[in-house]
Amino acid sequence: MENDYDLVFEEGVVAPVDGADIKAACDLVLAEEGVARPCMVSVSVVSDGRMRELNLEWRGQDRATDVLSLECERPDDPDLAPGEPCELGDIVLAPAYIAQQAPGFGTTARDEFRLLLVHGMLHLLGYDHLEDAEAELMEAREDQLLLKMKTDQPLDHVTLTRHREGGDA
Repeated sequence: MENDYDLVFEEGVVAPVDGADIKAACDLVLAEEGVARPCMVSVSVVSDGRMRELNLEWRGQDRATDVLSLECERPDDPDLAPGEPCELGDIVLAPAYIAQQAPGFGTTARDEFRLLLVHGMLHLLGYDHLEDAEAELMEAREDQLLLKMKTDQPLDHVTLTRHREGGDA
């Protein structure tokens, strides 16, 4: 069975990559992480204003951010029947915010969007970056995954400083 994606684009908001690229990036992460069970993932592309509302609602932070990940189920959940799809969760991305921060990290808006999509998928699969050791593991995994993706330019080592200072994602 294939993974199932619900792609939602807020009216007037355009992602820097198309839906096929979003699905391919998510499929790559799931395959490389060894997830054999079909997964359902919602990916929403929203305005900075909507992202601010969601960040306040879910994280208590009254400001926009680049990505939010809302986990539902884990693929290795023993309560899921064999072959039953896993409702992995939701990823919300704010492309205007992402495009604004991209030059500061030496990336294009498309590559920053791809990175944050991978970042969000890894969060749904249980990765985190609250502790230094966790952050190093997550950064290394992102590096490995991005090397397997189509990007606009070769990407330097991923650093999560964009998330550590503000506690995002």
